Order: sequence, then C-alpha cells, then structure tokens
Amino acid sequence: MAFTPPRFVDTDKNKSEFYAVLRKRVDGYFKENNISKHATPGMVVKTIILLALYIGPFVYMMLVPTSIGITMALWSLMGLALAGVGMSIMHDANHGAYSSNKTVNFILGHTLNLAGGSVFNWKIQHNVLHHTYTNIVELDDDIDDKLVLRFSPHTKVKWYHKFQVVYAFLFYGILTLYWALLKDFVQYFRYTKQGVKKASAAENAKTFIYIVGGKIFYFGFFFALPIFVFDMPVGPLVLGFLLMQFIAGMILTTIFQLAHTVEDTTHPLPNADNNIENNWAVHQLCTTVDFSRDNKFISWYVGGLNYQVEHHLFPTICHVHYPEVAKIVEATTKEYGIPYLVNDSFGKALGSHVRTLQRFGKLPELNGALG
Repeated sequence: MAFTPPRFVDTDKNKSEFYAVLRKRVDGYFKENNISKHATPGMVVKTIILLALYIGPFVYMMLVPTSIGITMALWSLMGLALAGVGMSIMHDANHGAYSSNKTVNFILGHTLNLAGGSVFNWKIQHNVLHHTYTNIVELDDDIDDKLVLRFSPHTKVKWYHKFQVVYAFLFYGILTLYWALLKDFVQYFRYTKQGVKKASAAENAKTFIYIVGGKIFYFGFFFALPIFVFDMPVGPLVLGFLLMQFIAGMILTTIFQLAHTVEDTTHPLPNADNNIENNWAVHQLCTTVDFSRDNKFISWYVGGLNYQVEHHLFPTICHVHYPEVAKIVEATTKEYGIPYLVNDSFGKALGSHVRTLQRFGKLPELNGALG
C-alpha cells in the first residue's frame, strides 16, 4: 500500500487558535525565565549514570569472574538501565531535544545502537508516523497489531485476543529482542516499498548497509567480544542477555502503552476524503494521556514519558522541562474547553491499560480498518 497520509482539517476556529496561543505561552515561559529548552546539568548527570549502569556491569563481568547469582543481578541492572537510556537519552536526542548542537543529538541518538536498533527506522516510525498520526490505525506503527496483540478497535478481532490480557506482558518482554533481530529489516523494506521517506536507490542501499553494520557491531559486542576475547561462558552469557532484553522490553512497552492504549483515548479514522476532522494539536490531546506526574522517581527514570501530552505537543523540548510546561498546557486546555487526560498514579494508568486490553480483546471491529 502506498503511503497516502491523511490531512488534519478543522473548521472550529476556537480549536484552530488553541495551539498558536499555547506555543506562544510556552515560548514565553522559556524566554521570560531565560531558560534553555534543552538539557540541564541534571540531565547530563542522569545521562552519565544511566550509560554507566548499562555498560559498566558488562565490562565488569568480562573482567571479573562472577557467580551465576551476581551475573544475573548485573544483567537485570543492565536491563533497567537500557530501558532508561532509551526513554531518557536516545528519545530526547533523536527528537533534537537534548541539545541545540546537532552533533550532540546525533551521537546520543545513536545510543539506540546500544539496544540493537536503527536510528533511521526509529525516526520514521516514531517522529514521523507516531507523532503525526497518533492512534490512527495502519499509520501509527506503534499501535499496529503485534503477532497476537490487538491495540486498535478498528482491526480484525481474532479468537485468541480475548486472552491477550493474560499473555500481553509476556510478549512485551520480547520487544527489544525482536527489535535487535528482525524489526529494523521488516520496517526498512516496508518503508522503502511504501515510499514513506523519499530516497534514491543508492541512498536506500547505504541505509541498509548501515542497519546491517549496526547489528554486526551490537551482536559482536555482546557475544563475539566476551566469548572469544574474554572467554566468558556461553550459557550464562546467553541467559543474561535474554534476561536483560526481557526486562528492558517489558518496561519500554508498558510505559508507552500507558500513554496511548488506555481508557478515554480515541482512535479516529480518516473520512471518505482522507481527512482527520480535527486540529492536529487537539488530536494529540485526545489520543494521549499523562500519568504519575507527581512521582519524581518515575518522571526521572522514564524520561518524562509520563508527560506524553506535553511531549507530543512539544517534542523538541527536553523532558526535564515538562512539569512546568504541563502547568501551561493544562491551564490553556481548560480555557479553551479541550480535554486534558491524566491518570494520577502508575497503578491507575496500569489498570486502565489492562481494562483496555480486555475491551479490545472482545470488541468487534468498528467501521473497518483503513483501505
């Protein structure tokens, strides 16, 4: 299917002026307080901590023989750190939010390679498709049905979906492993075929070589280096690697789902003219939910992904500023009578996601999927 993106069309003048007013107020906040929209010293410290917790344990295991218990504990720590790197560092950098320096963003954006992923594909999937067409089936890759999981009310219901609330989190745990092994190749060929990003045959070939090279580096670092250079035993290495992947995948997938696949979010479809009958900014507010905003540790660890509303509206602002930006967004939405969705706690958000999985597991297909 060729890439034919819908347009956002809104005849409501009140909604149309909302985002312009909001942007002016947010820009004013940074200007009046003489604050950069990019990383703070605290963000730099967090970057160092998370990267050290991810790379440090692996280096230690290569240099120092450890018991199986300590080995698995270190791999578990790496899984936690890997998820943190993805949510806090890579994410901001690939949005251009970490620094005003493009080189810094480029380097830190490639921390995605530490998870075995491709920056090229991620920017298309996330920055272009997810951020533009949030919760729109067959355009937002992040809510596409995955194997035996259903995340949209507009896709075909299979008999096994009624059980997805039972097995969903198990499949969440294989996200990063699938990403490292197959996902980038599947996306590369699909995006190339659909023409999502216009490029020449030579440019596409260069991108493919870059993706393959990244995989060789990744698996070489985690397997060839420790086995052939440091003589690490293969069994614990493979087991620990899978444990790390499972922990990181579980965290990353769950955190993302708590912002979009929950109660109250909408899943609009384009009309017959391939238009989304809404203002783009209001669409983001209707398809995205904040959660656990008062939990400082969660905010620190998930890189502000619990402030997804603010992130979708202002993706080029570093997440450390979202708590203050949220005050402006919430006040402005109230003024314009636009919904602002929030789950106060992690528990409420998780419960809402579980109930949504149950509902999508039974809900019949609504109005058909996109043609």
